[in-house]
Amino acid sequence: MAVTIDRTTSSTCAPPQPARLSLTPAPGGLDGMWWPRSRAFTRELPSLTAALGDRWGRITGVTVHPAYWPVLPHWVSYAGRTVQVGWSTEEQDPHRLTLFSADGRWDVLVIPPETGADAAAQLMVGDGVDASAREQAADGIDARDREEAWEADGGAGLTSSLPPRPIGSAGPSAAGRRR
Repeated sequence: MAVTIDRTTSSTCAPPQPARLSLTPAPGGLDGMWWPRSRAFTRELPSLTAALGDRWGRITGVTVHPAYWPVLPHWVSYAGRTVQVGWSTEEQDPHRLTLFSADGRWDVLVIPPETGADAAAQLMVGDGVDASAREQAADGIDARDREEAWEADGGAGLTSSLPPRPIGSAGPSAAGRRR
């Protein structure tokens, strides 16, 4: 079998897009809100840690709940730095991300990436909304997305514009056939 190697593609990765982040403290122990672009943790974490590096110091660790991240590595490396990744289903809120550095610990609300721009902007600003209300809003967005995925994958059954066939019929009814 012949193998072809495409040498036209670049071996360097594209730089991450800037993090969509609000560092406005909120009641309930939130230190900010983060709106990732996807659920690809290894792609999203570098831009977040880069954005926080100047304000919170070099991020060395992060803890997440695995419910909304399909793949969680043990560490993420970017620009010569390594961030250790931990997860917990019992101690970590599914909508929070806990970040660690030599200077302390911070909790950030994760706004689901599927959230529309207007809803995400409202959650990021807060408009007097407390932490539990923000988490409930994020949970509602996730529930809607799971339901839409179920519908799109055929979970609720497909509707048909064809009339129902009688039981035991292999095709269109006899009345509908032409001879």
